Amino acid sequence: MGPLIPNGILTGNWDFVIALLLGIAFGFVLEASGFSSSRNLAGVFYGYNFVVLRVFFTAVIVAMVGLLYFDYFGWLEMDKIFILPTYLTPMITGSVIMGFGFIIGGFCPGTSYTAIAIGKLDALVFTGGLFLGIFLFSEAFPLFQDFYYSGDMGSPTITDMLGISAQWIAFAFVVIALAAFWITWVIEKRVRKNITPYKF
Repeated sequence: MGPLIPNGILTGNWDFVIALLLGIAFGFVLEASGFSSSRNLAGVFYGYNFVVLRVFFTAVIVAMVGLLYFDYFGWLEMDKIFILPTYLTPMITGSVIMGFGFIIGGFCPGTSYTAIAIGKLDALVFTGGLFLGIFLFSEAFPLFQDFYYSGDMGSPTITDMLGISAQWIAFAFVVIALAAFWITWVIEKRVRKNITPYKF
C-alpha cells in the first residue's frame, strides 16, 4: 500500500481497486498529453515533436524529487524500494528492438492501448503485433534463455555507481531536463519551419 495510507485502513483487494484507478488516471494523462497520436510519438525521431521527451522527463523529475521528499519526511523507506536487476547486454538489445518498433509503428506498448481506447485502428494492429511478439517470445524463450540472463549486474543505482548522493543526482537531472526542454524547442522550431505542408 502507498506510504500515505497506514496499514490496516485499506487492505486486501483494495490494492487492485487503487491500481485500477491509477491506471485510468495514467491513461487519461497519456491521452491529454497527445500520446494517442502516432504522429506525436514518432515525431521525436524526426525532430518535429518532442512531447514524448518532455512528458517523460517531467515524470522522471517529479517522481525522483517526490521520492526524496517522501524519504525526508519518513513516509517512505528508500532501501525498501524494489529495483529490477540489470542484465546489460539483453537490455541494450531489447531497447534497440523496441526503438525500431516505436519508429515503425508509432506507438509503445502503453500508448497503443490509449489509442485503442479512442478507436484508432492502427493501434489495434500494433497491439495485435504486440501479442504475437509476446507469444513468439514465450515459445522461443528456451532457445535464448542464456542470453536473456547474460550481463547480470545485480541492481545497481546511479548513486552506487558514481558515489554521488541522490540529492545531487536529482539536481543534475533537473538541470539536464531544463536544458533538454530548451534544445528540443529550438530543434522543433527549425524543423517545423522547413516542413512543407501537405497539399490536398
